[in-house]
Amino acid sequence: MTATLSEKTESLTGWGRTDPSSALLCAPNSIDQIQSTVAAATPGSLIARGLGRSYGNPAQCAGGRVLELTGLDHIQLDVARRCATCGGGASLDAVLRVIVPAGFFLPVTPGTRNVTVGGAIAADVHGKNHHGEGSFVNHVQWLKLVDGCGQLLQLNPSDPATAAAFWATAGGMGLTGVIVEACFRLIPISSSLISVDTTRFRELDALMAAMVDADARYRYSVAWVDSLNPAGRGVLTCGDHAQAAQVGNTDPLHYYPKALAGAPSLLPGGLLNTWTVRAFNEAWYRKAPKQREGELQAISPYFHPLDGVSNWNRIYGPAGFLQYQFAVPDTAAHLVRTTLEALRRIGAPSFLTVLKRFGPGNPGPLSFPMPGWTLAADVSAAVPGLFELLDQLDEQVAEAGGRLYLAKDSRQSATMLERSYPRLHEWRQQRALLDPRGVFSSDLSQRVQL
Repeated sequence: MTATLSEKTESLTGWGRTDPSSALLCAPNSIDQIQSTVAAATPGSLIARGLGRSYGNPAQCAGGRVLELTGLDHIQLDVARRCATCGGGASLDAVLRVIVPAGFFLPVTPGTRNVTVGGAIAADVHGKNHHGEGSFVNHVQWLKLVDGCGQLLQLNPSDPATAAAFWATAGGMGLTGVIVEACFRLIPISSSLISVDTTRFRELDALMAAMVDADARYRYSVAWVDSLNPAGRGVLTCGDHAQAAQVGNTDPLHYYPKALAGAPSLLPGGLLNTWTVRAFNEAWYRKAPKQREGELQAISPYFHPLDGVSNWNRIYGPAGFLQYQFAVPDTAAHLVRTTLEALRRIGAPSFLTVLKRFGPGNPGPLSFPMPGWTLAADVSAAVPGLFELLDQLDEQVAEAGGRLYLAKDSRQSATMLERSYPRLHEWRQQRALLDPRGVFSSDLSQRVQL
């Protein structure tokens, strides 16, 4: 190993703060250091890690070594070509601080800006515009990967010689190699504000019908659903980038996000319960207007509302939490209501319950999105009977041709994965070519036998 690469034993978890495991954590700051580390690694001993925002354990390697990539954080904006070239450890937060004042936006952003470029590719993150513009990797022009032999490869989706490896890396959860750099296209904007239309719905069917209609009318759309309300009431927010003329005399490209507060480090396990979540949901629903059009909102509150509270994952107490996120085709839209009713029945309150529409998927064998619906619900891991219920819901999702999101998953079985990702064998073939020694492994890959 390179002498300058120091390491220490750390106990790591995902954002859900469940299933901790210990590994040697090291932070390379050059591609050469990564190549040397990979070349010297033994089978099943290595995985890369960004900012640790996957909810489960894909960035953990119990008893092995974890490469923290935040040192590879360079950002280069090419205004003429409308693209950015970034290190795999550059955060989307840092990218936004460079590109927004220059008149550009990310082609796709997930619900937090605190993820790395490498993590966004490894999880093939999606956002509020998937129905029209697909997931993040759809916009990646090329990426550089250190494979399981320590070789540096450049993968291009347009090159027949590397396309299969590129798409295996998209959504491959870091198991094909270490993503050290990528170039991706950007969206030109004339202001840093979003023009948002908000509508409140008293029941789920009307909300979902409006979301289908919004597919053709809006670039961005997302719905918050009251998980404790039997009718499934919710709030739909749709929008697009505002034009500079709508902003007025202020700097139209001003951008300054910040975390407003931090959650306490110690919170009682019972703070988040049915009563507190019901009170929150009532307030959240009532504060939304019945209908409002053209409201100008800043990027952060619209795209990344929870980033306004640093370490918000602590509110779930010492047991941590999990996010149950599935995608199903339109023919299985009923599973949205079925899931909400089932969680309510066992007393598993979720104050963050998000419903979105998906458009066509991409060629990635492990890419999560598929045409139809995706529901995500955050639930305390301490709820009695939760895991047994989710096993039952898994069966219904798989039977309907749906799947779970690996970047959010912390408990699905290997059998569920095999049933719900029909192109898994293609991915395994590419992984074997990119990592013939089987160097890359994670707690997630061990659990689901990737």
